[in-house]
Amino acid sequence: MKWFLATTVAATLAAAPLLADTTTNKEAITRLDDAAAVFSETMKDAPDKGIPHDLLESAHCVVIVPDLKTGAFIIGAKYGKGYLSCRKKDGVGWSAPGAVRIEGGSVGLQIGGSTTDVIMLVMNERGADKLLSSKFTLGAEGTVAAGPVGRRTTAQTDAQMHAEILSWSRSQGLFAGVSLEGATLRQDLDDNAALYGKKIENRDIVTKGPAAPPAAAKPTSNPR
Repeated sequence: MKWFLATTVAATLAAAPLLADTTTNKEAITRLDDAAAVFSETMKDAPDKGIPHDLLESAHCVVIVPDLKTGAFIIGAKYGKGYLSCRKKDGVGWSAPGAVRIEGGSVGLQIGGSTTDVIMLVMNERGADKLLSSKFTLGAEGTVAAGPVGRRTTAQTDAQMHAEILSWSRSQGLFAGVSLEGATLRQDLDDNAALYGKKIENRDIVTKGPAAPPAAAKPTSNPR
């Protein structure tokens, strides 16, 4: 059941409807493939050093930002792009992906490494509501803490227990909780347009389902 949940999230990302042909769309396809691979590999390859399964089982949303570049980690710079997926209201399955990007904060000083993958779990409805707004600042508008690592959550601190969002990074083979305090997370309407054929709000993607694109193509395989 636990592994099924993890693979379901990855499969949901990988199966998103996509438009083909343009450079923007190809970048979106590659990034979506990467996000699915990051999540699948993290949950499969390091069960004792990854995200505790009980946290994933109770999470409302997942955010995955693959391949952040440390060279971009300066105040006010654009850190990277990724995708979110939220649990459906009936509790069965996950929503289609919505595009997001991270900006600002002190992420680079805390993560390090040449490239870094970031995963966030949104742990309650209040955090999910903020996530689905046009933008919000982690720490200021939503409490965020470095997530615990392991099979279960026995190592959680009080801050982790009460945080709306828990976050982890994977860099050069190392996986650990990471603080994203001060970073701004916002929806990316341009990338959503690349996915669905028109600019669509993340909240509408999650609550209403994405509009069918004029032409759909299965994402190309991009194993990591």
